[in-house]
Amino acid sequence: MFIFIFQTIWLFIDDIAGKGLDIIIIGKFLFYLMPNLTEKVLPLTVLLSSILTFGALAENYEFAAMKASGISLQRSMLSIIILVVFLGGVTFYFANTVIPAAEQKIYNLRRNIAKVKPAAVIEEGVFSDFEGMNIKVDNKFGNNDKYLQNVIIHKKSNLQKNNTVIKANSGELISSEESDIIQLVLSDGYYYEELVPKAADERKRHPFAKANFETYIINIEIPENTQDLEEERNVRTDKMKNISRLKKDIDSIRENNLTVIGAFSKNIVTRMGAFTPISQRDTVEQIPENQFTRTDTRPLEEIGGDSVQNTSDILGLYQEWQQGQIISAASNAVSNILNSVTGKKQDIQNKYKIYNMHILSLHKKYALALSCIILFFVGAPLGAIIRKGGLGLPMVIAIVLFLAYYFIGVFAGNYAKEGNIHPVLGAWLSTLIMLPLGIFLTRRATADRGLMSFGHVWDVLTEGIRKRFKKKTP
Repeated sequence: MFIFIFQTIWLFIDDIAGKGLDIIIIGKFLFYLMPNLTEKVLPLTVLLSSILTFGALAENYEFAAMKASGISLQRSMLSIIILVVFLGGVTFYFANTVIPAAEQKIYNLRRNIAKVKPAAVIEEGVFSDFEGMNIKVDNKFGNNDKYLQNVIIHKKSNLQKNNTVIKANSGELISSEESDIIQLVLSDGYYYEELVPKAADERKRHPFAKANFETYIINIEIPENTQDLEEERNVRTDKMKNISRLKKDIDSIRENNLTVIGAFSKNIVTRMGAFTPISQRDTVEQIPENQFTRTDTRPLEEIGGDSVQNTSDILGLYQEWQQGQIISAASNAVSNILNSVTGKKQDIQNKYKIYNMHILSLHKKYALALSCIILFFVGAPLGAIIRKGGLGLPMVIAIVLFLAYYFIGVFAGNYAKEGNIHPVLGAWLSTLIMLPLGIFLTRRATADRGLMSFGHVWDVLTEGIRKRFKKKTP
């Protein structure tokens, strides 16, 4: 835990260093991050401790004494197996209650720090939510990062729409401890606002307003003295939910996604005019005069039916200048539909990514608890086989196995979020890979066999050759 906390400090050093935060706030920041680290720390701890413990017992011939007394490896491991199973249950409770609460605490704390220390919220190179507007800067410098370079601001309206865009070459945050107002002074930029008048005629005559400026000042009210850093907000992501909430939201998100896709598909089909049932023409009803002039003098009955094999047969019914209009209209319709599908594609992908992340978070809670038990059955037999205690070889083996377990989990999780593999498989893949390894090592340790015998490997490799070329006796 100590090692991973220091790694976390380096990851968030830009958020907490030089922001004027006191030691208590930094301590709370790290304390709320600790439960989330258990997902990495606990499996490594179980693996390493089991290798060290059983390696030391084997190195000091304790297992040899136990076997001489008629005590098997499984019986000697029984008490620790019960402890590890209990630890798995505690881990499951921890993952279901403590980690979601800590995730919400740390998220709210970071947002509230941004309100108290506004320089902390503006990150370089990305859009940051800052008091009702999204702001992006290329670079921050100066005392407390008060000077900004290449500023882009999207101001939100009352309907939470970005109708106003401001771009400036430079900016400065001016504040004082005596005032609750922070001034954002922008220099050498442009201002654009999309106007939304009530009357339709006004929308056509005045669609937007734009201007350039040398200096533009935005006053932002920050209630620094009254802001509570522990204030809770209803911010719910997949990591902030327990199992019951995840199951409920998974069903809701799935139904919502199906509804959105069904409505979009119906809209596209309607716009295409495809798959629409054609009603039978009433033979008594008189056919109205066509607005187009037909060049084909054949009766309609002869043209209809199977005689129309392709678009050329249909276009042949109209004059040449009309054919160009029809083709242009069809091309525009197809382009509009393709643009609609392309624009909706990213939105639907994001919706299904959220859906996959909820399934992934749900099964990771179960997988984390089971991984502690499985990694124990990997580490304990491995320690008994290598017969080495201390922090030398066991530490190296534990780190190699953990890195394999961790990186398989990371890659599988990323693939699952993008929908390349099923989220259930993404959550369980690393644990399922370690399961046969644990069974293999436990069987070899029970039989008091080494990790790998070269003679055994050679026999396996040459067994087929020996059988094929075995000398036949007359």
